[in-house]
Amino acid sequence: MPKSKPVVIVSGVAVAAALLGLVSYTATKPSSPGASGSSAVAEVSADPSAGVYPELEAYARRDASDKLALGRADAPVVLIEYADFKCGYCGKFARDTEPVLIRKYVGNGTLRIEWRNFPIFGEESEAVARASWAAGQQGRFWQFHKAAYAEGAKEKGFGKDRLAALAKEAGVPDAARFAKDTEGPAARKAVRADQEQGYSLGATSTPSFLVNGRPIAGAQPLETFTEAIDAAAKAAAAKDRP
Repeated sequence: MPKSKPVVIVSGVAVAAALLGLVSYTATKPSSPGASGSSAVAEVSADPSAGVYPELEAYARRDASDKLALGRADAPVVLIEYADFKCGYCGKFARDTEPVLIRKYVGNGTLRIEWRNFPIFGEESEAVARASWAAGQQGRFWQFHKAAYAEGAKEKGFGKDRLAALAKEAGVPDAARFAKDTEGPAARKAVRADQEQGYSLGATSTPSFLVNGRPIAGAQPLETFTEAIDAAAKAAAAKDRP
């Protein structure tokens, strides 16, 4: 399957796409006055096959050379994250939940995390998405990701000078190459491919996730992700048994 083409959504996958689009909007829409935040939680069943759409597993690239991914390419579970650096809920997930998942699952080979740039908040979202890709070309994507999602970072904006400062903070070694790559056609093509994949899935807001073909929308509690990953790992192990 060409990396730049979205997977065609058919039959039951269309149901998953509609669900993710609805829950994604509900989970990340602006809170009403006095609201403490999102109350929408994607359902995770004890049944490892519940809510799983095998067709959606094809969205995982499993490319060992992917600089915007963490973990083994052959890990039994792949979590794909569609996110925007200007999204507050995405920042919450990046700061509070993702580090726990990395320590608990990526380190022991269970989980692979694949990032998809899904900028939906205008020109600055597009610019920082390209910048993150450019940082990745020098092996510093996840360091840039951490800097861009630090508490209060998005409030400073993502103009050209700010992106350069984030690259420096992330330890990107070649600033001139970073600036050139950020504005280059390869970065635009890569971001566009990620966007097309997210839209083909039915994602309408950020963050949106797939865990081995199971849609999860919004910065849900840690337990939502650990239960989904544990179920997916159990299902993968069952498939491998003779």
